[in-house]
Amino acid sequence: MMDLFSLPLQTKVNKTVPKNAFESYSNANQKALFTKLISKITWSNKLSEETLNLPGKEIKEIQLFKIELKVNEDPKQLLEIMDKAIPYHIIFIVSFGRGFFLSTAKKHPHPTNENFSVIDWTFKSDWLEPEQMHFNLNLKKSIDSIYLDFCNQLSGKPKINQKSFDELIEVNSKTEQLKKEITRLKSAISNCKQFNQKVELNLRLKEVERELNLHWTIMQN
Repeated sequence: MMDLFSLPLQTKVNKTVPKNAFESYSNANQKALFTKLISKITWSNKLSEETLNLPGKEIKEIQLFKIELKVNEDPKQLLEIMDKAIPYHIIFIVSFGRGFFLSTAKKHPHPTNENFSVIDWTFKSDWLEPEQMHFNLNLKKSIDSIYLDFCNQLSGKPKINQKSFDELIEVNSKTEQLKKEITRLKSAISNCKQFNQKVELNLRLKEVERELNLHWTIMQN
């Protein structure tokens, strides 16, 4: 699989992770899904104080996992299982043929079960080809800043650059909420037969679109 980030040699791990390593975290359907969707899991890199000589406070380590798919299907459910099972933050590079996407979840330890992590928010790119790769791991300052910068990049356009994970998650949550409402309103307009109701829905759509544009503008300032 492609090497997207050209990371230092000392960060390389390059170990195959057996799919059955996650059996205790999976039900029967999920175990079958691991077999159906995933060809290979490789733990490719480890970014930590040990490998980069950079400190980490909230984020102690970042692991890079390469996931090679058998079929072109989003393994979201399986990535969540792996994320919950592994206490460190993971950047997944998920590939099928020449295409790939990047995904990572900000998470925290489960308050009562030390064997599980709780996912706060998942940041994800679109499907890309190697020549479209524009994301970077900027190995500066600290492990925390590397990860926050990368999550900011995955947040997409218009470019937002929040200074904390709480702010970044709040921005993404609000954006997703508004986008879902826009999608719902467009569907309702398409299916609406009554003229007056259609006018009201269009007015509401324009209002939500303005709110989204204003939200993005405020976040960039």
